[in-house]
Amino acid sequence: MTNTLANEKNCRHRAVVAVSKFFRLASLLSVVALGCGSLDAARAQTKAPSKPSQPAGVPAPAADASTAQKYFTDVELINQNGEKMRLYSDVLKGRVVVVNAFFATCQGSCLPMNRNLEKVQAAFKERMGKDLYIVSISVDPTVDTPQMLKEYAKKLNATPGRLFLTGKKENVDWALYKLGQYVEQREQHTNIFIIGNESTGLWKKAFGLAQSDELVKIIETVLNDKPAAAPATPGGK
Repeated sequence: MTNTLANEKNCRHRAVVAVSKFFRLASLLSVVALGCGSLDAARAQTKAPSKPSQPAGVPAPAADASTAQKYFTDVELINQNGEKMRLYSDVLKGRVVVVNAFFATCQGSCLPMNRNLEKVQAAFKERMGKDLYIVSISVDPTVDTPQMLKEYAKKLNATPGRLFLTGKKENVDWALYKLGQYVEQREQHTNIFIIGNESTGLWKKAFGLAQSDELVKIIETVLNDKPAAAPATPGGK
C-alpha cells in the first residue's frame, strides 16, 4: 500500500469521523472511505464496490428478532482458534466492539493499526473479554487461515476479547459488507475503525492510525453510553 504510512501521519489528529445511532447505521457505514489510507488504492477504487450476495447458509432471523439482528444477520465466521462464531449472536450482541479490516500479509497500514489496537487492549485490560471486544476481520480469508491468524494474534499479544476472524469468502464478504468494510480488492481495505455499542445503538467511526490515547477517549464514550430512558407513563406511573 504505497504512500499509506506517510499519508496517515498527516491525518493523525482527525480521530472521529462520524457518529450515529442504529437507525442510521446503514447509511453511516455505507460512506466509510479509505480516509487517510493508501493513495494508490484510493485512485484504483473509482466507485463503491458492488454489494456481495447474501450467502445461502445465513439463517433467517426469528420474527421477534431485534432490528440489529435482522440487519447484521448470523452469518458464520471462524476465529483464530478455529471456533465458529455467528456475527450478531456471538460477536456483536450485548457488547461494545471495535472493528477493523486487515489482512495478515499486508505490508502497509495493517500492522500499525493493529499495534494501535494492542495499546487499546492494554488501556482497557479490565474490560476486555467482558463488555469490550476488539474484532479484526480479514479481507483476505482464502489466505488468512485460522492458524495464520493465531500466529498473527500472538505477535500482537492478543488477550481474551481480541478476535481475529476469517471463514468462507462469501461469509466474510457479507460480514464486512454489513459492517461497512467490504472491498473487492484486499489492498483497498479502509483504515477506519467502527466502534459500536450494540445495546444502545451508538456507533462511531475513527481513523485507525489516530493517536492511541485519542482512540481510547472515543471508545470510552461508546462504552459509557446508556440506553435512552423509557418515556414517562401518564400520571407518572
